[in-house]
Amino acid sequence: MGKKILHLVILACLCMAGINPAYAAEQSKSTAGKIVDKFQEELIDVMKNGKKLGYSGRYDRLKDSVTNSHDLPKIARIVVGKEWEKLTEPQQQQLVDVFSRLSIASYAHNFKDYSGESFTFDNEEETTRGGLVIHTHLTIPDDKPVKFDYMLKENGNSWRIINIIANGVSDLALKRSEYTSILQREGFDALIAKINEKIDNYSKQ
Repeated sequence: MGKKILHLVILACLCMAGINPAYAAEQSKSTAGKIVDKFQEELIDVMKNGKKLGYSGRYDRLKDSVTNSHDLPKIARIVVGKEWEKLTEPQQQQLVDVFSRLSIASYAHNFKDYSGESFTFDNEEETTRGGLVIHTHLTIPDDKPVKFDYMLKENGNSWRIINIIANGVSDLALKRSEYTSILQREGFDALIAKINEKIDNYSKQ
């Protein structure tokens, strides 16, 4: 069966099922958008209660939120690049675990106060590799807004955040540059120690 005929058959099946192909695609996109929306809502809620919760309270509140919206194992693999394949399976799992704690800790540290901030959805677009970018911005009273671009990829039946670009600066690129350098120069144990040190510093600030 030719590709054109196969494409027509798929379209016909969708229409017979009462599904508009364009609508089906939009539904998939809106699911990704909802992942980001929910995460941002939870961030704002934690900010509003930041002082009362304290660092440990914010960490506990954000743990499930970050885990459910981010593809932390994938991000951990990306930030060490080709070095990932050189790690043993226990080392890979240890890196995922400590990196996951770092991600939650950084949110608990950076989103601790509230003074009227709010997130606004701007638009979303497809990437050439089948992902989506959700464009939003954070409005800050008496200050310039911060542009947040969330890059998402499908993981199973859901979308997950794999990178966040704030005002044009990629969090993933920054971490990859730093972590691969430490891993290559000083080794795995030094990288884990460095990440744990960052987590400890976040908890004290």
